[in-house]
Amino acid sequence: MDIQFFKESPFTTIISFHKLIESFEEIAQSDVDYRSNYAKAILQQIELIPELRTGIQDYSVIKNNEALIKNILADLFPTALTHNEIKAVTIPFQNISFNYTERFKKILKNAGDEFYMEIRDFSEHQFYINNCCLILSNYYKQHIDFNQPFFYDIPDENGIEKHYRILYNADFMEIIPTENAIQLTQEDIDQLIDNYNDINLWKSKFPKGSWILRGFGIVSLFDATTESAISILKSNLLKPGPKTVATDQEVSNIFQSIFNLPNLKVGFIIYNPEEEKFIRPAKYENQMKSFLLSADQEVDCKNAFFGCSFENLLDNREPFVISNVGKFTEEQTNKRLGEHLLKQGIQSCIFAPVIKSGHLLGVVELVSENPRDLNSVNATKLDLVLPYLTDTIDRYNTDMQHQIEAIIQREYTTIHPSVYWKFKRESQNYFQNMNHTKDYIFKEIVFKNVYPLYGQIDIKGSSEHRNETVKIDLKSQLTALLEIFDNQESNSNLVLLEQRRFELESLRSELDFPLKADTEQHVQRYIEEEIHPILKNTKSNAKSEKLEELYFEKLDEKTGMFYHERKKFDNAMSIINKRLATVLDRKQVEAQQIYPHYYERFKTDGVEHNLYIGASISPTKPFDIMYLHNLRLWQLQTLCEMELEHHDLKTSLPYELDVTSLILVFSSALSIRFRMDEKRFDVDGTYNARYEVVKKRIDKSHIKGTNERITEKEKITIVYSQNSEEAEYLKYIKYLQHKKILEPSIEQFEVEDLQGVSGLRAIRVKVINNNADPGVKKITYQDLLDELN
Repeated sequence: MDIQFFKESPFTTIISFHKLIESFEEIAQSDVDYRSNYAKAILQQIELIPELRTGIQDYSVIKNNEALIKNILADLFPTALTHNEIKAVTIPFQNISFNYTERFKKILKNAGDEFYMEIRDFSEHQFYINNCCLILSNYYKQHIDFNQPFFYDIPDENGIEKHYRILYNADFMEIIPTENAIQLTQEDIDQLIDNYNDINLWKSKFPKGSWILRGFGIVSLFDATTESAISILKSNLLKPGPKTVATDQEVSNIFQSIFNLPNLKVGFIIYNPEEEKFIRPAKYENQMKSFLLSADQEVDCKNAFFGCSFENLLDNREPFVISNVGKFTEEQTNKRLGEHLLKQGIQSCIFAPVIKSGHLLGVVELVSENPRDLNSVNATKLDLVLPYLTDTIDRYNTDMQHQIEAIIQREYTTIHPSVYWKFKRESQNYFQNMNHTKDYIFKEIVFKNVYPLYGQIDIKGSSEHRNETVKIDLKSQLTALLEIFDNQESNSNLVLLEQRRFELESLRSELDFPLKADTEQHVQRYIEEEIHPILKNTKSNAKSEKLEELYFEKLDEKTGMFYHERKKFDNAMSIINKRLATVLDRKQVEAQQIYPHYYERFKTDGVEHNLYIGASISPTKPFDIMYLHNLRLWQLQTLCEMELEHHDLKTSLPYELDVTSLILVFSSALSIRFRMDEKRFDVDGTYNARYEVVKKRIDKSHIKGTNERITEKEKITIVYSQNSEEAEYLKYIKYLQHKKILEPSIEQFEVEDLQGVSGLRAIRVKVINNNADPGVKKITYQDLLDELN
């Protein structure tokens, strides 16, 4: 007998057989001799142990009188049913039990000596309140439905967890108040019923040990393993989010209980109908494995690996069962699948399709290391769980589609959070009207009376640098080819080799002049069509072969050309763009706190950004022109920070590329409209188009009356047209000069007339580039490459 209790209970528990003893006394007075004599004999033995009637609190009394107690309980525990029923004497909810049937004893023996039998998910809180509810129900006659399914989880001799439903019989128990019991009013009872979670309230109304629970109860168990395991599986499958998905071992344990197979393992793969492939979701790699795709992330379902074995599964949507993998491998033509399974120690398996509305969603894999463990007969058990798996996978696919849409929106067609509300409102209108209106016309997304801010930080001379790297790579490749030709053996192709050598030298000489638009493509086509075939079909000496080997090793896999210098330049450009964009994005988070506004940026040969601020973008927040001025100062400070970031970065790059910074000031409010065909915002109206014209042409313009560009390295150029704008920005510059961010000197000049635009002026000021702290470790080019990749 296990006598462990929860620490606290409203009951003082006294085990007593007084109700049975009273029935024996009635039988002893009956006219049926054999019944009467039997009862009298039992009563004579009971008289020697009065605690059996008065109450037992010393549990050794039960231990020392097991045989007598068994006889007293004989009518309730028939010998004929002892190997069938799972029954014992107990006190409800408490861990006291004895007088087990033989089947119950065997179950506990198989569980092992270390097994501790306790009610599943039954807390001390539940224990106390359930006992209180017993008092309310039996003593106060309240109709309270506090019954809920209780289970014992008990492993069998193979370690498979069995689930047993618990049923209590309390006919032989009585509840008695002590002098410490508190008599409750209906108001008290109503208060308790409305406050299940207030344990202190329940303890105040039912103090510890204030009631007596006298008698005994009977617990009957029935094997509900399959039903309970399915319920646990359903609970696991319904858990939200990938982080709460059941682990592989948890799922395997559940299926082991259902199939009663200790070595059963479970896997799963998703079916992708668009590509007709089986996929093992990397997202759940740590929770669920696959035995079909143990190595590959995805496999074409028509792959030879599956052969014709999966035709029934794919076409007829029926489970594919192999009860003996060894025999299957010997007899079937598809040995590859069989050998793949045998390598994993799989001797029998079931691959069951998961179907929703006639469409294949995935495949559940059940495998065992023993032949015949899994077969076409017990495969029918999957019918019990497949509906839950179907709903889960369908939900997974739906969630996946939603997340894919979100990723596409975020990474490819992003809608900025500041304007998302208006797109959402229009989408809701469409959704609510699409069942009522056949041809719903989307309203255009327009934001009126917004103020634009434009800025860019451009890589100076990027085209010249790119052309120079192209020439270096082409010259290197042509020189390498000429060296190979110079070391070719004399043979029948001598005349052809001489001609090709001449052509190569001519091409190399052309590279001493400015690069033409088609030079790169012309040289590449010539080498691929005229030179490479000769190298592959001409016999060479040892030295020439070595040169050819080195030459082909230097070719870029994608372009088939030398790509060393261009790759360095492209990497340098990418690193600069990434670093500057990171600074801008980080600072933009701060800017949104000033006032919500629309923000977009582009990476070209540098980084450009557009901002639009106004009441129509954030209609719930009052707008003031002060927010525009704050944002302008933020923009100027951010460009200074980007300039400093580039200054610290450029010495670590293979090319010390310089940058120029520009701000375009435009004080008139305008409208922006979302262009459905281009999936982007653009200024709206003919007059506002002037702003776009200036944006596109201003960075290449010159100081009026000179050939000098308005932009210059390490300087920020601010282009404006009104005196008020000039005064505003001179204040910002003075402030940043005070903070030692900008140098004291300022340049002011007029900008040359652009097509259709005149009267622009500009301020140019240099950013102070302080020397880096010598104690800070200098970042290397390799560090930057690692960061880029």
